[in-house]
Amino acid sequence: MSTGTPSITIPADLLPADGRFGSGPSKVRPEAVAALAAEEGYLGTSHRQAPVKFMVSRLRNAVAELFALPDGYEVILGNGGTTVFWDAATFGLVERKSQHLSFGEFSSKFAECTSRAPFLDDPSIIKTDPGTAPSAVAEAGIDLYALTHNETSTGVAIPIVRPEGADPGALVAVDATSAAGGLRFDAAETDVYYFAPQKCLGSDGGLWIAAVSPAAMERIERLATGDRWIPASIDLKIAMDNSLKDQTYNTPALATIFLAVHQMEWINQNGGLGFSSGRCARSAEIIYGWAERSDYATPYVTDPALRSNVVATIDIDDAVDATVISKVLRANGIVDTDSYRKLGRNQLRVALFPAIDAEDVNQLTRSIDHVVAELRSA
Repeated sequence: MSTGTPSITIPADLLPADGRFGSGPSKVRPEAVAALAAEEGYLGTSHRQAPVKFMVSRLRNAVAELFALPDGYEVILGNGGTTVFWDAATFGLVERKSQHLSFGEFSSKFAECTSRAPFLDDPSIIKTDPGTAPSAVAEAGIDLYALTHNETSTGVAIPIVRPEGADPGALVAVDATSAAGGLRFDAAETDVYYFAPQKCLGSDGGLWIAAVSPAAMERIERLATGDRWIPASIDLKIAMDNSLKDQTYNTPALATIFLAVHQMEWINQNGGLGFSSGRCARSAEIIYGWAERSDYATPYVTDPALRSNVVATIDIDDAVDATVISKVLRANGIVDTDSYRKLGRNQLRVALFPAIDAEDVNQLTRSIDHVVAELRSA
């Protein structure tokens, strides 16, 4: 045990089979790691040659199948993750003015990017307190509506719909970093559905992926060929042109691509988004039900309709230190249940991604109960 952590041993029959509950990086299925190790002629080869280009093609096709993309939509990708994509979108998707829904740490970050861009008008920002969520409202002059499907910091998920009455040609861009592959949505309600694969897609980070509509592709093309200077590394037209050739502009993390492909093909072969979202929903039912029955735990998100099925946030009574619970869990092999640091609550945060088995979530709740009982009796 680490210094300051109570010496509590959780009985083996209470432990989950796999103790990884982090909200990203998250659990990678052992089968995917084994498949990567067994794959010959892939790792350590040129990303301009057939083996890697074929894997990129598989990734793009798997995304299209998983999300049932409408005709004309394409899947594009590039290096750097969602944080880099916010910069790319600031340069290559927002024409003059964007609207942002801000209801947590990550949903606010894209707004920060557009606020600082000297070539854009100040964005419209609709903000609500953490644990709640606003709705997009049509405004004249808005050419891009920025939504967040799941706020990873707070465990709030929102429905994805186009704002009624938006200006003709306005785009809807959805940050789906912790939602993609775990929450249902209608792709036709979006123009850009972008994400990174280290959460529901059971892979490593370092890559952004976006499903883009014909209208979004036209916008990307027009802005890139206009007067606006765009750095090549975040130029969405360069990313789009390369993606359509089943490659990336610069060298990608080959393992990340492979693991994402393996996860999505596993999901698609077992029923697609209905299968993966169903796994998440079962886990969510277990952990929220446990918290509602508990005398010391409560779901942080008070509106059940906004509670996320992919990231659960659970408030702990102030008489019990949630940080100590997390430390004891970690000492027993159950890791990454800490709350989001900037939220500043006495809270546990638990990923419910498709790779995580519902029975492991059930065992987690039993382990937490054991730890709390031991702490109370000390």
